[in-house]
Amino acid sequence: MTQIIREIGKDIPSSVVVFLVALPLSMGIAVASGMPAMLGLVTAVVGGIVVGFLGGAPLLIAGPSAGLSVLVLEMVERYRTPEDPFGIASIAIIVMLAGLVQASAGFLKLGTYFRAVSPAVIRGMLAGIGLIIIVKQFHVMIDDDVEGSVLYNIYQIPAGIGKALSTGGERHHYIAASIGVATLLTILLWDRFRPSRLYFLPGALLGVLVASISAALLELPIDYVVVEQSIFSYIALPTAESVQALFSTDLVVSALALAFIASAETLLCATAISRMHQGGRTDYDRELAAQGIGNMICGALGSLPIAGVISRSSVNVEAGAHSKFSSILQAMWILMFVVVVPSLLELVPESALAAILIYVGFRLLKISTPRKMLEYGWPVFLIYLATVTGIVAIDLLSGIVIGLVLSTLRLVYSLAHLEIERIDRDGKIELHLHGAATFLALPFLAGELEEIPPGAELHLHFDELDFIDHACLDFVA
Repeated sequence: MTQIIREIGKDIPSSVVVFLVALPLSMGIAVASGMPAMLGLVTAVVGGIVVGFLGGAPLLIAGPSAGLSVLVLEMVERYRTPEDPFGIASIAIIVMLAGLVQASAGFLKLGTYFRAVSPAVIRGMLAGIGLIIIVKQFHVMIDDDVEGSVLYNIYQIPAGIGKALSTGGERHHYIAASIGVATLLTILLWDRFRPSRLYFLPGALLGVLVASISAALLELPIDYVVVEQSIFSYIALPTAESVQALFSTDLVVSALALAFIASAETLLCATAISRMHQGGRTDYDRELAAQGIGNMICGALGSLPIAGVISRSSVNVEAGAHSKFSSILQAMWILMFVVVVPSLLELVPESALAAILIYVGFRLLKISTPRKMLEYGWPVFLIYLATVTGIVAIDLLSGIVIGLVLSTLRLVYSLAHLEIERIDRDGKIELHLHGAATFLALPFLAGELEEIPPGAELHLHFDELDFIDHACLDFVA
């Protein structure tokens, strides 16, 4: 017991730092997902406590993810009704089913296989998500309502810039834009020039504070976060009607997509965080099972799905976290804040939260990624580009499927690609085989051998092959 108390005491400072980062980010991600800001905090509490306690990556922080916000927004737009404006009844079932898939995969020791995805697809997924967040949140940052596809939102950006620069009209777009730009500048300048003794104060929180205080003092006529009296008023438990939707094919497909994306993001994040500290090794299967249990609870509460998040996790490590208690404590601070002083959240301008998400979107986009992909060759770059294009032009799931299909085709090509170099020398014919000699390349190999004149002296060189299977060995034997 004494040892546990010591561990908790060591993790209090880091948990406070993570709490300061998680509070505005969780709200912003919820708003970007088309959901009430308070639901982002519900997810942060569940992720911190449940996954923090059960997970296999002690310093990983689980909570609402910017990477999942695009998928959740698509679900909100698809399943909302006049009676259920956020589509929570359907989304709750999807999140629970996704959690069940994750938990089952973890218990079946399949965690490592979720990591077997081409880096080009993963980088393309993150870049596509980042681009969508930037485009969508630009309009939120100027208090403009733009519905429709991502491409239509991109098309409307010039008109949005015109509204932000104009002081006319019924709505004060220029005021909201000014607050958003001020928030962005605060984050950028603080991250660049932050004094070392104030390492615990994140730029996102400072940006929200500057925006909220300014808006409150000036009584600015812009959109603010809407908050009910209690966090518990946002919790929507499953009903008999919603449970019947478990057998809906559409919901099952959405759940599988959510499980795949959340698991891939979590396990990649866990790998990155494990390289940042000298603690124990990550148990990927246990972490995946814990994430699944957390999502089942989030679904039961009608909140957003959870995933491992790199921004809060890296802050956790850099702040000196020692154990899982840092994750649990930061969630407790969030819960205490929203229970004791929820009215303070109503002072936060939505444009400030949008600005934070734009900043996160640029970090996901990573302008340097295309150049790095090119270093691995044009095929890898084209897979990355096709994934980004599919996500932006169609939807998140379609873009990922396009990337996976192209990655598979590239793998099949590499397995089927056989080069044969023929050398005629001193009455002998030499065939030097390069690449992979598999049953897929057997017709090509057979064609080359059929061109050898009858009675000719033939030498086959297999030493430069990467692989040869039984079918080819049996054919040339």
